[in-house]
Parts: sequence; structure tokens; C-alpha cells
Amino acid sequence: MKIWNLGIIGTGSIADFHAKAVKSLCNARLTGVYGRNEIKTKALAEKYSCRIFKTTLEMLQSADIDIAMIATPSGAHVDPVVEAARHGKHVICEKPLEISLERIDRMIEAHKKSGTRLGGIFNYRFNDPVRILKKAVEQGRFGVITNASVYVPWWRSDAYYDNSWRGTQALDGGGALMNQSIHMIDMLQYMMGPVASLQAYMGTLGHPQIEVEDMAVAILTFKNRALGMIYGTTASFPGQFRRLEITGTKGTAILEENSLKVWQFAESRDEDQAIREKYSTIEGGGGVSDPMAIPFEPHARNIEAFINAVEQNKPFEIDGEEARKSVEIITAIYQAANEHREIILT
Repeated sequence: MKIWNLGIIGTGSIADFHAKAVKSLCNARLTGVYGRNEIKTKALAEKYSCRIFKTTLEMLQSADIDIAMIATPSGAHVDPVVEAARHGKHVICEKPLEISLERIDRMIEAHKKSGTRLGGIFNYRFNDPVRILKKAVEQGRFGVITNASVYVPWWRSDAYYDNSWRGTQALDGGGALMNQSIHMIDMLQYMMGPVASLQAYMGTLGHPQIEVEDMAVAILTFKNRALGMIYGTTASFPGQFRRLEITGTKGTAILEENSLKVWQFAESRDEDQAIREKYSTIEGGGGVSDPMAIPFEPHARNIEAFINAVEQNKPFEIDGEEARKSVEIITAIYQAANEHREIILT
């Protein structure tokens, strides 16, 4: 069995989730880390018994690294991702892939040119209830889907934004949508397909010191003619679980965190009751007020799927083009809210 050597670029809080995930995989090894913060980098390297690289370039030039994992602030992804492609390294990158479509396109093009693989992190997709819900959509169990909406009513304290890249336009690229709600926006398009048009409003209501939105609402039309809504905030104390609702002429499902709170169809099946019983309980805090209160296992499944795709030379479901879609929706929401007009996407 081949052991894949991974290196983490960026040693902020999310890097520990990446490191735990790699440690849990039988075919992967965390070889080294690089970060600008020497204290955090040293602590991470000591915790996981791996090498400290002095620069990003040193890591990417190393024959000991097969895959680079990007865990820098959101607006600092493009340079290491492009540089990795130039040095023949595969990349798996935290969400969002980057904060603008132009930067993402540069990243995608660099890896196409080099023949290396670029994958994204949307770890929520790897929860079992999400897979079950996706299958139900594909099987047409909802009949004509009339509404699909996501809600992320989260809370972040002022301290979360103090002396941080978070909440800045340059490195966060946005707020409650680009940082916190992007997972559910990805989930929405994953389930429903392309958004056709949208209108939106946003504001900075609870954290006036930040440069980006802490509250946004968008009304959507999908290419399949369904309607929907996106609601995301970090100004809803004390925070509630994120939720996806899909309803149609033959069924309704409500996914709350990693549980299925509603699972009802006009045409019931033998497995439906078992699904309701197995996935009725929410596990963990879900990051509603503490971004560290999430499990690392979905990250592990996300990374494992990427490694398997590279090893078997098969498509990865969250490749650069797929990871781009959520950012396209978010940037369209920003445009709609700023210009006070409907934005047509498809």
C-alpha cells in the first residue's frame, strides 16, 4: 500500500483538524508543516511529530511531499496553490477555494496545465445523512421540488474578530456567507444543481467593527424552477444549528447539522423508519458559536476521498470546478445586494 506524504501550509486553528484527519488515515502521513506564526507552527509540528519547513517553497520543492494541504486565510490560497502546481504537487484546499472567481480560475488553470489535481474541502458532504438525502433527490422521491433553502443562524463574539484576518475584505473576502455559510451554500447547489437567478440583502448589524457582512439573506430561483432562500449570520446569539430544507409535491426532508429531523414521503419505503431512527440525534456542537466544536472525521473522509481519486486516477467529486460553484453563488449575492438588482447566473 502506498503511503501518501502530506504537508500543511498554514498553521491556524483549522490546521489541527487537517492534521488529526491525516493521522487517522492508514495510507497517509503528515510529513511537515509551514506557517508564518512560529509558535503555532512549532506546537503543531511537535504535536504530530513532523518536520517544520522554513518556507512554502521549501515544502513544495521537497521530494518528501506528495500533496499540499492549504490552510492559510481564505484570501491567501491562490499563491501556494499555483506554486504547488508549478512544482508538480497535488493540492487539497480549505474552503473557500479563494475569495474571487478570477483567483480560483487561475488555480484551476495552473493545475490543468501541470497535470496535477486540485481538490476542495467541503467536509459536510461526507456525513451519511447528506449522502442519503442526495440519493433521495436523485431518485425523485420529492416529486417536483418546490423549495430548497439553507439557514445558518450562528453567533460569533467580538473576540472572534479581534486582531484577526477574519472579518477583513482582503483575507476573508466576505463574512457570514463566504466564511461560515459557504458549507451550506455548497450543500444547496450540490443537492439542487445550478442557481438561475437571485436577489439579496446584507448588512453588518452585530459587529460594526468588521469590514464585511454579518447578516445576509438571498432569494433564489434554480435552473430546475424550484425556489429557495439562503440565510446566514454570525449575529444571532447564542447560535442555532445549521439547516437544509427540501420540500416538494411528494416529500419533505429537513437536515439539521448531522441529523434528519424530518424525513417524510408520500410513497414510503421500508428503510425510511430506520433512517429516521438512526439519524434523529445531533452529535456535537456544530460550530454554532465555537468554530472548534466540530468533529474531524468528515475532514478525514474528504481527504481520504481525494487521495483515492489521485491514486486511482479517477474524478474527485469536489474538484476545482465543483468547489468554485459556491463562491460563484456568494459573489453573485454580494453583487445583488450591493447593486440592488437581480443577478442572472445561468
